[in-house]
Amino acid sequence: MFKIAVDNGFGGVYGTQKADWMVDVVQQFFHDNADLQRCEVEDFVADIMNQEFNTVVEDGSLPQLCDSLLQMFSQWQQGALQTLRNTIDSLSQKKSERAKVTAPPPQSDEEEEDEEAQVMECESCGPSVSRTADPPEEEDGWTMVKKKK
Repeated sequence: MFKIAVDNGFGGVYGTQKADWMVDVVQQFFHDNADLQRCEVEDFVADIMNQEFNTVVEDGSLPQLCDSLLQMFSQWQQGALQTLRNTIDSLSQKKSERAKVTAPPPQSDEEEEDEEAQVMECESCGPSVSRTADPPEEEDGWTMVKKKK
C-alpha cells in the first residue's frame, strides 16, 4: 500500500520526500513509545497515509505491515541482529512483487453512463487493490483504497 501510494503519486510532487520522512517518523514513534500494540501502530500509520498521501488503506495490508514493524523492532531491541537481517532480506525479496496501477481501456458514452466510475486494476502477486480513475474524494480530499472483490 505504501509503495503503491508513492509509486503512483498519491503524495503529490513531494511523495518520495514524504516517504523518507515517514520512515523517520515511524522509527521515532517506536523509540518514543514503550510496549506498542498493533492497533496503536495501525492508527499511527493510517493517520500518516491519510494526511500525507490522501489515502485510506482498506486492503488488509495495514495489519500485516504493522505486525512486521513490531516484529523487526522487537528483534532490534533484543539484539537479534542476524534474525533482523534475515527478516529484512525476506521482505526485500517480496519487493519484486510490486503492484502497478494501469488505466482500463476507453469505454463508450453508453458504458460510462452505466458505471459510476472506471476502475483501475492493480497487477500484482500480492493483495488486489482497486482505485477509481477519478478518485472518490471526500470533503477533506482523501482517497479510498479498497481490496478488490
